[in-house]
Amino acid sequence: MSADNDLILEVRHVSGGYRPNSLFGRSKAYKEVLHDVDFVVRHGEILGLVGESGTGKSTLAKIILGLLEPEQGEVIHHTPRPQIIFQDPYSSLNPAYTVEWSIEEPLRLYGKYDAAERKRRVREMLERVELPEEVLKAKPDELSGGQRQRVSIAAALIRRPRFIIADEPVSALDVTIQAQILRLLKELREELDLSYLFISHDLNVVYQLCDRVLVMKRGRIVEQGDVKDVFDHPQEEYTKRLLAAAE
Repeated sequence: MSADNDLILEVRHVSGGYRPNSLFGRSKAYKEVLHDVDFVVRHGEILGLVGESGTGKSTLAKIILGLLEPEQGEVIHHTPRPQIIFQDPYSSLNPAYTVEWSIEEPLRLYGKYDAAERKRRVREMLERVELPEEVLKAKPDELSGGQRQRVSIAAALIRRPRFIIADEPVSALDVTIQAQILRLLKELREELDLSYLFISHDLNVVYQLCDRVLVMKRGRIVEQGDVKDVFDHPQEEYTKRLLAAAE
């Protein structure tokens, strides 16, 4: 394991899930989704998390974000809590408000900057995600899917986090726009000294973007390592099946 000052996140033997409410408000039996999940995110890396739908990837993201408490184990943040980029930018942006409002809102909630400084930071971030200033007055439904995802990235980055969870951020986009967003995420990593946990079911995207990868099956990490090692020499039958399906 790396020295502590090289770590962004430690997930230590985490198990967790849900206890959904019944129709009458009583708690149903606890449903464990994650089982003894253990890994780290290192400074400056893009760590991929792959697995089939329903395997627990989004539950893990919620636990890291503090939206769910683990039943066992612990999550140790070596930076402030991460921000998240969602799969569907339309649902994560308020359709009633302009792009400028959406990007500026995290700064308003933070309360540290006056209006002039907030406007300056919004325009600087807009430039970083390669959007023209004209989009500031637009609403989400006036933008293309790729533009909306760039706005979501800008809103996630506006408070300058060091760690980002990207939850299927390109799966709703066509291949050309996917490539543009992946290039942007790489560039922003260098410019803003970011680390990512990149969640995806698309192994080809993970191979293009990520440094290391975790393979999750039914809530367990069954394989992890450098992307090239895992993809070229998979050890687990499940990983081999995922790779075969991707081809």
